[in-house]
Amino acid sequence: MTNPTPTAHDDVAGNPASTPPLPPNRGQGSPSATPRDPGRNGRGRPRAGRWITWVGGALLIGLLVFGFWPQPTPVEATRVKSGPLRVTVSEEGRTRIRHRFTISSPVAGQLRRVPFKAGARIETNQVLAVIDPLTPPLLDARSRTLSEARRETALAQLEKAKSLRYFAARDLERSEKLHKDSALSAQALEQAQWKETAAAREVSTAESALRQAEAELAVFRQSGGPGESPVEVRSSISGSVLRVLEESSRVVVSGAPILEIGDPKDLEAVIEVLSRDGTQIQPNMKVELDHWGGPQPIRAIVRLVEPSAFTKVSALGVQEQRVNIIADLVTPLDERGNLGDQFRIEGRVITWESENVLKAPSGALFHRDDRWWVFVVESGTTQLRAVKVGRQSGPEAQILEGLREGEVIVMYPSDRVRDKGRVKIIAL
Repeated sequence: MTNPTPTAHDDVAGNPASTPPLPPNRGQGSPSATPRDPGRNGRGRPRAGRWITWVGGALLIGLLVFGFWPQPTPVEATRVKSGPLRVTVSEEGRTRIRHRFTISSPVAGQLRRVPFKAGARIETNQVLAVIDPLTPPLLDARSRTLSEARRETALAQLEKAKSLRYFAARDLERSEKLHKDSALSAQALEQAQWKETAAAREVSTAESALRQAEAELAVFRQSGGPGESPVEVRSSISGSVLRVLEESSRVVVSGAPILEIGDPKDLEAVIEVLSRDGTQIQPNMKVELDHWGGPQPIRAIVRLVEPSAFTKVSALGVQEQRVNIIADLVTPLDERGNLGDQFRIEGRVITWESENVLKAPSGALFHRDDRWWVFVVESGTTQLRAVKVGRQSGPEAQILEGLREGEVIVMYPSDRVRDKGRVKIIAL
């Protein structure tokens, strides 16, 4: 029997090739082989998953690099410019009347009620106060008896003194006759003269004691005052009443203050500055008085820097040496409003000023190694530069060397700002 020709399904030995079993029929259709997905590997995973993993890893690495990459430091900046600059010494002060007068009682007596109030207008030689003489106190019965006894004693002493003087005068006459006849020595004559003089003095003393005793009794007999006229106190200048020190009627002693008067238009300013600032202030310097209640500052000129300082305790309890600066007001009266005596002011003494200087904000400067430095911004990069500073006011300082007009500098540099570092300007 002839063998059939081998086919592709037969192996080399001529045995039929093993055929894989067919899957069971699904449904009513005819059986067929399930095709293999060319997009899957031997394990059945999608090949695109590998690319997603690599792309995700690369993206994560990129985010980490971007997060840790140094970012520019945000800073505030400003430009160096030219303009006016003034150096001032600012302190609190007060106004006061240049010439003030205290009216006092010239004598002791009963002051009548003062008819004036603070602010009243006073003219020269106007009566300000009237002082009546004091009524002497009456004596009681015991004091009267003692006064009468003193008067009797004084009268007896006077009679005795007159008798002694009479005998001393007769003895002196006899001594002079005997001395004239050379019957008495000069020494004896001098003794007689001394006795007569002493007796005369005794008479004078006794007469004074008698008058004193009689005066005490006269006070007791009087029913009213001594009858003296009242004393009028008059003004020596024209002005206004500043303060009434004694308004009601009362007994005052000699020299007791009654009221103060002065001219409210004649004002000056007193500014208390630290003694180290007072050494920089000279007469004729300009002064501006602010915070007095008006819209514009009041102009003044320094007249005097007092030569003596004083100690003052600040609000923090620190002892400070201060000196008064006296300034004359220049602003006209109609521009001062109701500015008066002892009003609070804020004084600014201008110690130096110029109309055109190169200046920079003080907040951009910092001190290191006995020099002043700034950070200059060029193309987003900082440059540490030393500068020479001249006059300094509060917010600004004069730049003598190291900067040019228009350059951008960092304001309030923090510890994050470094030389040749990258910055981002957020405000200019």
